[in-house]
Amino acid sequence: MTTGSSATPSTLDDWLAHCQRLHPTEIDMTLERSLRVKRALGLKFDVPVIAVAGTNGKGSTCAMLEAIALQAGYRVGLYSKPHLVHFEERCRINGQMVAAAELLPHFEAVERARGDVSLTYFEFTTLAIARLLSQAPLDLVILEVGMGGRLDTVNAFDADCAIITSIDVDHAEFLGTNREAIGLEKAAIVRTGKPVIMSDPMPPRSVIEHAARVGADLWQFGRDFNYSGDKLQWRWAGRAKRFNAIAYPALRGANQLLNASGALAAFEALRVPLPITAQAVRNGFALVDLPGRFQVVAGQPTLVLDVAHNPHAVAALAQNLDQMGFFPRTHAVFGAMRDKDIAAILTRMAPLVDHWHFTDLPVPRAAGAAELAACLAQLGVKGPGPVSMACHSDPLQALGSALNGAGSTDRIVVFGSFHTVGGVLKNGVPRLTGKHAG
Repeated sequence: MTTGSSATPSTLDDWLAHCQRLHPTEIDMTLERSLRVKRALGLKFDVPVIAVAGTNGKGSTCAMLEAIALQAGYRVGLYSKPHLVHFEERCRINGQMVAAAELLPHFEAVERARGDVSLTYFEFTTLAIARLLSQAPLDLVILEVGMGGRLDTVNAFDADCAIITSIDVDHAEFLGTNREAIGLEKAAIVRTGKPVIMSDPMPPRSVIEHAARVGADLWQFGRDFNYSGDKLQWRWAGRAKRFNAIAYPALRGANQLLNASGALAAFEALRVPLPITAQAVRNGFALVDLPGRFQVVAGQPTLVLDVAHNPHAVAALAQNLDQMGFFPRTHAVFGAMRDKDIAAILTRMAPLVDHWHFTDLPVPRAAGAAELAACLAQLGVKGPGPVSMACHSDPLQALGSALNGAGSTDRIVVFGSFHTVGGVLKNGVPRLTGKHAG
């Protein structure tokens, strides 16, 4: 379909291309367009809705909520983003990615309902997925908020429970330059009389004050829920509920118990419509899966995949890498958007990386590989020893080059944008085996 033609897109790719063309800018933050089209669609949910906002940890929290609810026997719909390889990853029904054909009638419905409203790609696709979820036979809907909260399309829907994960500075040009301003943007998803779970152990004052101002039921980590544990297992305590002797979540990483604690607090807050058992909790955490979040792929060399793309997430990645044990050398494949704090990211990772493989990415917002290399050179930060740099045209080429230079006992860390990690996953999870340089 070309702009101005009367032809209707016939495939998901056609619809996504149509969505890209509709609005003059990729990001144009307002809630009004989404609310108008939502009303025109008559779109609403008849089952409990959990909305999850935050800077980091949203995807992990959503995956844990989904896994536990499925193990409790509930029918679950999940909207998460962005995707790594296939757009359809953004919508899951009962743990399974929806088929492209299932989305088509909902794109058509949004197109009919929008009239002359020029929706952005994100607004259009969110409304289409929300319509699919609203019509599916479900017991729970989980909606991951995008960049902010207040002006995000997900905020067009009233959540029965809101979760706010860790808050840090990211997308500063849209959300504000400090945690207080960003926290206030994200806090806008809370609703009067409804629970809001604050997973960040050091919440911005703005979130606490906003929850009080609108009369929400604020659950704070350390006050209303908490966790403790040893090397073998952990335990969680809420306001009136406890879970003991829980195995650690299948998702790796130092921050996952904060995300897990927030998920359990949400289930306690929704205990009347959605009661869960201790066995569902244990099974859910054991089975939860989320590609690209400190995903360690065994092989020779070891491969680590992580979509850490802001300083807060990269600090967690560096901590997790430190705890992995000894590897003779670390090779990094890195690509990122130009609007990220690239200097802070490189400064945090530099002490761990022996060989850098910078990559171009197939989106206009991305920094070029040469820009990333120049930034590292200008910073003058030291690595664990002599450091090398190379530039590549795409993530798979960068991974191949890293593999050629890696010893079998080394590790390769692919991190940064979803496009970076997705770029090495587009043909499936790479299994690194064979002879490598020593």
